[in-house]
Amino acid sequence: MDIFKNRLNKHMSVPRRVGRAITFLLQFGRTEVIDNTLNPDFVRKFIMDYFFEERENLRFDLYDVDSKSPNLSKHDFLGQVFCTLGEIVGSQGSRLEKAIAGIPGKKCGTIIVTAEELNCCRDSVLMQFCANKLDKKDFFGKSDPFLVFHRSNEDGSFTICHKTEVVKNTLNPVWQAFKISVRALCNGDYDRTIKIEVYDWDRDGSHDFIGEFTTSYRELSRGQSQFNVYEVINPKKKGKKKKYINSGTNGNPQNPYCNGIDGVMEAYYRSLKSVQLYGPTNFAPVINHVARYASSVKDGSQYFILLIITDGVISDMAQTKESIVNASKLPMSIIIVGVGPAEFDAMEELDGDVVRVSSRGKYAERDIVQFVPFRDYIDRSGNHILSMARLAKDVLAEIPDQFLSYMRVRGIKPSPLLSQCFTIGAL
Repeated sequence: MDIFKNRLNKHMSVPRRVGRAITFLLQFGRTEVIDNTLNPDFVRKFIMDYFFEERENLRFDLYDVDSKSPNLSKHDFLGQVFCTLGEIVGSQGSRLEKAIAGIPGKKCGTIIVTAEELNCCRDSVLMQFCANKLDKKDFFGKSDPFLVFHRSNEDGSFTICHKTEVVKNTLNPVWQAFKISVRALCNGDYDRTIKIEVYDWDRDGSHDFIGEFTTSYRELSRGQSQFNVYEVINPKKKGKKKKYINSGTNGNPQNPYCNGIDGVMEAYYRSLKSVQLYGPTNFAPVINHVARYASSVKDGSQYFILLIITDGVISDMAQTKESIVNASKLPMSIIIVGVGPAEFDAMEELDGDVVRVSSRGKYAERDIVQFVPFRDYIDRSGNHILSMARLAKDVLAEIPDQFLSYMRVRGIKPSPLLSQCFTIGAL
């Protein structure tokens, strides 16, 4: 695949023409060739400067390579895609999917392009992997294994970042050492999840999946030790074993429930390994997500409390106000804890103690937000137990009244079982 980018040389003399535009396309780069596949996942990445205020046109041309000739006219044209760099960056998760065009009357498939802002990490790492007792996949031989490395993205998906060579006919391969930049491996985030897949190479391109494991650069950087020995797991094989029990569901969007406070903390620590904290700070999507769960239970049997811990100034104030107004009708409360030195003055607008939150002339049915700046609870004398107790008290201070206000407005009375529980708790 070839990538072209429009570029106008500042020293180039261009005649002025009314109603016309002259665009110069220069070849920016070319991916590697992947043999015998209709679903290629290219490894080679391209670094581009992104200017928010400029329109940067891109064209992707796809070819079926028939020879080693670098001349594109010697290969079969498969189609092309036009877009801008801004389209890619601005897409949800910075992931753009577009139909491939260029051949009239023919469906040419789709192309998926992802973008990620690079940090300033310039480190490189030299790594070498070996394996023992891999599954035998070839009928007349052993296996021809190779490794595929993926780094996790902000939306939980994975992007391929490296492939090893193929080691022929062995179940105990030793791959050659390779050097890779830490930025390519994990974008400089030492705790970002890295997924490594093991495949058995096949000449026709239909490589057999052997298994996979996950790690992080921080774990890999420990070097050769007992900490860097991983089990290669094939999920489908595990699913066939009757005695197998799943390894946990925190982090699973299809089952977002946790078992008690310990389960919440476990889910939080797991998320830190796979989620990259990033700006802008948008609250509305998170509030709307919890509101969808709260809207399905309005009989008083459940009440939802959303805790948002943020170190940034809110970026979508108008949308957040609208989300809060809509959520005020639901069995939910929102606690916002601001950490760090940022200015959180705007957050006070959301805490409707003085003026009820409104959006488009519509006021919230009730106050459901409590904002607390963490820095106000740091005890300079070092008495952290007292300061944390004060923080916990103020964070939860408005929850009882918010809970009761929802129940009273809807005429929901506690069941005998709930009354008994609250009585015992009061003792």
